[in-house]
Amino acid sequence: MTETTKKVLMQSKDYFAIILGLLMVAFGYSAFILPNHVVTGGVTGLATIIYFACNKAINLAIPNYAINVILLLIAFRTVGRQFVLRTIFGASALSLFFLVLTPLFPKPLVSGEPFMSIVIGAVLCGIGLGVTFSHSGSSGGTDIIAAMVNKHSNVSFGRMMLYCDLIIISSSYFIFHQLDNLVYGFVFLVLNAMFSDLAINSRFQGVQFFIFSEKWQAIADAINTDAKRGCTLLSGTGWHSKREVKVLLAVCRKYESVMLQRIVKAIDPDAFISMVNTNGVFGEGFDQMKVHLHKYQPQSQTEGTAGGNDARQTAECSREATR
Repeated sequence: MTETTKKVLMQSKDYFAIILGLLMVAFGYSAFILPNHVVTGGVTGLATIIYFACNKAINLAIPNYAINVILLLIAFRTVGRQFVLRTIFGASALSLFFLVLTPLFPKPLVSGEPFMSIVIGAVLCGIGLGVTFSHSGSSGGTDIIAAMVNKHSNVSFGRMMLYCDLIIISSSYFIFHQLDNLVYGFVFLVLNAMFSDLAINSRFQGVQFFIFSEKWQAIADAINTDAKRGCTLLSGTGWHSKREVKVLLAVCRKYESVMLQRIVKAIDPDAFISMVNTNGVFGEGFDQMKVHLHKYQPQSQTEGTAGGNDARQTAECSREATR
């Protein structure tokens, strides 16, 4: 398989995951949140306010897409071409799903249980957004505003998004005049963020083992052959005993950690083990880092360029002085 084929296949998987994630968001919002007259954060929350202010005369998808387009036009020069293209795709897919799903659920899917509906909707939306973000996707929304503000001020991306969401949710009181809906909106905001983070982090989570044992060689062989995982041998000194010790460092996925524990216990029940959860494991045998390097310039090249610029500026100043 050529590098081009691998790249196309990886991008196809990413776009499929983004579409699936946005479909979960649209379903969770259309079936559980919107019928309960609850306004959430983001551009979707702002579109919801317009939707109810117009007495449901227009589909939610129309104001949602229109606001995203306006924000992108304003932010085009600030956030960059790549961000705009990715956001257009996400906003278009999400609005299309809203266009189809919103008329299908005039009433909540779980009737008579507004709080349960909010919880279910928040879980679906949170997981959907997490899947979208972890595959380099974007749903548009207030992250456009946050990206613009973050470029020109010291306000963090997350804090700016939180400010926007709080203002949008609080403004829903002037439409419904009900504190219940306001509280449900804040509950959604918290749960949505929690499950979004969970979906993003769980994909790359792993477990790092430090194994101290006299039978380190047998344990290392078993990890290689039985668990099909690599391990690294480190040398250390026990400060209490003042003896040289061998330490095994091994990393595995979370679901493989029980197997490694069984291997160590079967070979040396008295082994000392330290286990640490890791938020990201990348490299051979694990996930690949999906970051773009086109904006990164090594320090040496930067210094070289800066030095060249300084030299050119000095030469130009010298020429000006001699004129």
